[in-house]
Amino acid sequence: MARIEWVRQRLENWARWTTQRSEGALGYPKQSAFARLAGRGRRADTVIPIDSVDASLTDDAVQALRWERPHLYLTLVHIYVQGSDIKRTAVKLCKAESTIKAHLEQADQALAMWFRDRARLADEVRQRAAGGFTT
Repeated sequence: MARIEWVRQRLENWARWTTQRSEGALGYPKQSAFARLAGRGRRADTVIPIDSVDASLTDDAVQALRWERPHLYLTLVHIYVQGSDIKRTAVKLCKAESTIKAHLEQADQALAMWFRDRARLADEVRQRAAGGFTT
């Protein structure tokens, strides 16, 4: 089983959003978009935009893992939020590196299923709402 790229990208966005939130920005940038584009002095920092709505939704999905599959939640926090690599995460969690890799793949699958279920429920609600009104 391999990683799911779109889930991995959402997790990276979530990690940046979580870092901002933990720095006191409540998940939102401390500066306006215009100020971030201007840069800071001479350094040419690359600013990767954060999709806060997407990150908040991803946070809901990750938080669902916290209670259902805590081992996957801990792995995601160590890898994405704390910025640990697979080797350091394996040491911190007293697991083999292959287990951490398997946890990442399992987390991808669980999150993909969470997003699919949410989309399916949203479609059902839309269909019921559209069918409830006659003209």
